[in-house]
Amino acid sequence: MSNQSVISVPLPQSSYEIVIAPNGLSQIGSRLRSLQVEQKQIGQKVLLVSNPAIFRQYGESAIASLSAAGFSVAICLLPAGERYKTPAMLQKIYDAALAHRVERSSTFVALGGGVIGDMTGFAAATWLRGVSVVQVPTSLLAMVDAAIGGKTGVNHPHGKNLIGAFHQPRLVLIDPDVLKTLPPREFRAGMAEVIKYGVIWDEDLFSLLEQAPRLDRLAALAEDRLQEILTRSCEAKALVVSKDEKEAGLRAILNYGHTIGHAVESLTGYRLINHGEGVAIGMAAAAEIANMLNLWEATATERQTALIKKAGLPTHLPTGIDIEAILEALQSDKKVEAGQVRFVLPTQIGAAIVTDQVSTEVVRSVLKMRVAQQPE
Repeated sequence: MSNQSVISVPLPQSSYEIVIAPNGLSQIGSRLRSLQVEQKQIGQKVLLVSNPAIFRQYGESAIASLSAAGFSVAICLLPAGERYKTPAMLQKIYDAALAHRVERSSTFVALGGGVIGDMTGFAAATWLRGVSVVQVPTSLLAMVDAAIGGKTGVNHPHGKNLIGAFHQPRLVLIDPDVLKTLPPREFRAGMAEVIKYGVIWDEDLFSLLEQAPRLDRLAALAEDRLQEILTRSCEAKALVVSKDEKEAGLRAILNYGHTIGHAVESLTGYRLINHGEGVAIGMAAAAEIANMLNLWEATATERQTALIKKAGLPTHLPTGIDIEAILEALQSDKKVEAGQVRFVLPTQIGAAIVTDQVSTEVVRSVLKMRVAQQPE
């Protein structure tokens, strides 16, 4: 297929491909079957994990494709929403795996957004000490970020993704056609991660986004531009992950906007602000911090702000959130080392650094700006 992209994620022990293919849902079975020939044994049993809304739209196509390829498919449906990404909800996946006698050679298939992908990946990492997982992301955010790289996990009441494991997928299959049924707010949320790649890694992607007339809805993007956005974003993630699989160094730059973003998400109970919106707020704050520390130009901050707003995303803190609570929440972040919060800060469009040399006073000052400038 001419408009199909295949991106390799070369890793020492668990290399795989990201396939971006229109009508890709119909290929799940054949592509999973081909893995049996190329890699270790793939058993006949598949546990398909999804949520009710996604399953209603795409479950039948996925099951038909898997069944046609000779797989026996069991289903596990989880409620939609970040607030259900808990250890207790994992039990549903384990119960389904047990009920259907999922074996070590079996495969979990995650059909859904980032929450489904993270939970299914973690369940696969821990069931029988590790079974294969295939990621079939259905949201823009999951396509460009959550489904790639093997980070899996669930939330703790005191912080996001504090319980998790690295478990690389055997395949990531992206079907851009499914974005046509993605709620507009979720599309905008995914665009935050795309902007992130432009800021920290790919100046050409940033320019491509600047040239787009609109970024806040799918219908405003031509198919070839969408394909390029997906491809460049996935290439950025794949390249960083291939250089640093377990986040020993470089991979930490992928957390740009996430330090403050996760705190805002958590403090609003995962209901008021979604992940992409939190990342957008976090990127706006991080750019201001970089500006205050003279790491990059004010004009770069303005260019980033313009893109965030073009994507219909927030740049200010939600009304009523307590700045001191954010500062306290930052201390529970996974990226804290020796009590120091590590921030990803941009140095120019297309480059970023990780530093723990950001004082609480600077962070507090920037957060106050994010409130003080809030429009009516």
